[in-house]
Formats: sequence, structure tokens, C-alpha cells
Amino acid sequence: MNLKSLIDLQTVMFLEMAAGYIIRRFNIVKGESKKVLTSLIVYVALPCNIVKAFMISMTPEIIKQGAIMLMASVVIQIVLAIAAAYCYNWLPAKKKMVFQYATVASNSGILGNTIAGEVYGALGLLYSSLYVIPQRIVMWSAGLSYFTEAPDVKTVIKKIMKHPCIIAVWIGIIIMFLQIQFPLCITSTIQNLGNMTSPLTMMFLGINLAESGFKNLVTKYTCLYSVIRLVIIPAVVMACCYAVQMEKTAAGVAIVLAAMPAASMTAVVASQYDGDVDFAADVVVFSTILSLIVLPIWVMIVAAVFT
Repeated sequence: MNLKSLIDLQTVMFLEMAAGYIIRRFNIVKGESKKVLTSLIVYVALPCNIVKAFMISMTPEIIKQGAIMLMASVVIQIVLAIAAAYCYNWLPAKKKMVFQYATVASNSGILGNTIAGEVYGALGLLYSSLYVIPQRIVMWSAGLSYFTEAPDVKTVIKKIMKHPCIIAVWIGIIIMFLQIQFPLCITSTIQNLGNMTSPLTMMFLGINLAESGFKNLVTKYTCLYSVIRLVIIPAVVMACCYAVQMEKTAAGVAIVLAAMPAASMTAVVASQYDGDVDFAADVVVFSTILSLIVLPIWVMIVAAVFT
């Protein structure tokens, strides 16, 4: 993707976010509409987008790079979990919880899949779908333990196996390995529903921004988190990808997903377990806004380094 196309993509995503902000700001949609929007993204649009990514011809190289991507994601999540456990002890308790959770849980599952698909095509979306599996495991195990007692293994496995995006990955893998060909009407339906992921996701973030406002967005804590999430983590991942000479598309996906902002679920989990909800929302929104600027830079760096 050239620079102009990338800027066009970021502009479109910003305008989609602005649309969400406007319809919430003028009370065209109510706060409870976010639940409907979330359900459409998680249960319809994103699973279709994931399945669509697997509707490609399978080659030994795709299998090899997919396995490498999965292993790389496991290593990244282990390192992030260790860092989250020991690096934030100086923070106030409730802010520490948010920092820890938002370190291991980025928005790679929704926003990341969208960006990877737009920048690197179907292959990028396939790799990103595999990349997020270890993150979801950490989110529902170590992630929750930052706010409360860690759930038992049975609960974690049950949540993972029932998540629609994980189910979509398994369905996609079956389709790719068996090279199943669907009638055009089914393929088109899956593609059209999957294409809804980006606008729905950005509108959702715009609605969140309209509700949280701009007052406490820029603080030393939100700035510190954003530097960690958007600069330091992807820089470390890029260094590792370069050291092992990872293939260009796989490296690009790993680095771009490592540079994703805080997961939208951060504020939801903070609310559920009596954390600092307002701070969590500010972290999510501020890092998301900054990511619109930072992500194109990372894509250009990847294109220059991995030739």
C-alpha cells in the first residue's frame, strides 16, 4: 500500500469515528445503542471478516508463516504479561490495574483485524486472526486477575471456545484446508457483512469519545500509556522480527498489531470489577486517537525495513 492510499484509509477511519461522535453527541442514538453496535461487530461483522480472510488458496508458505505468526504472538503475550506484572508497582492501585490490563489487551481483535486486512489484504487478515488467539487467552486469564481472582482453567477454555471470533477462525481454517468453494451468493454475503467491520468499529469508538469527552484525555498517565503501547511495544516487536528475518507481510502484521491502542474492553472490565472506569475510558480513547497518527508511521517503517 502506498502512502496516499494509507492516508486515505486513515482519513476514512477518522471520518467514520467522527460520524459516531456526531450521532451520539446530538443524541441521535442513545448510550444503550453501543451494546447493539458491539453485538453486530463481535457476532456478525468481524466473524464474517475473519472467515473471508481464510477463503484463499492454501500454500506451504502460508501454512509456515501462519505457524510462525502464532508462535510469535505467544512469545509476545508472555513477555507483555511479565512486564505488566512487575513494571507498574509505582502506580496508584486502580490506575495500575488499568495499565496492566491495557498492556496485555490491545484492540488488535477488532481494530487490528480491520487495519491488517486493509493494509496487507486477505493474507494480512488471516495472519492477524491467528495472532489474536494467544491475546484472548491472556485477556481472560491473567488480564482478569489484575482486577480480581484469576478464573479457573475450565472457565478460560470455555470462554475462548465460545467466542465468535475464535469459532470463525476454526471455520476459516477448515474452509482453507479443504478448499471449500461456496456459491457466489454465500461468498458475497460473507464478504459484504465482513466489510461492515471497519465502519461499525470506528463509529463505536466515536460514540465512546462523545460520552467520555475530552476533559481528562491528555494527562501524564494517558500519555505514558500511549508511549508504551504505541511506540515501545511495537519497537521491541520490530527488532525481534528483524532479528529472525520474518517474512514481510507476517512481520508487518505482527508490528502493526503490537502498535494497536488499548482494547475497548478495558473500560468494560474496569466497570465490572470496580476499577477506575473514567481513567480506563480516557486511556482507550486517547490511545485510539493517537493511533490514527502513529499507525501509518509504523506501516511506512515496516515497508522500509522489511523489503
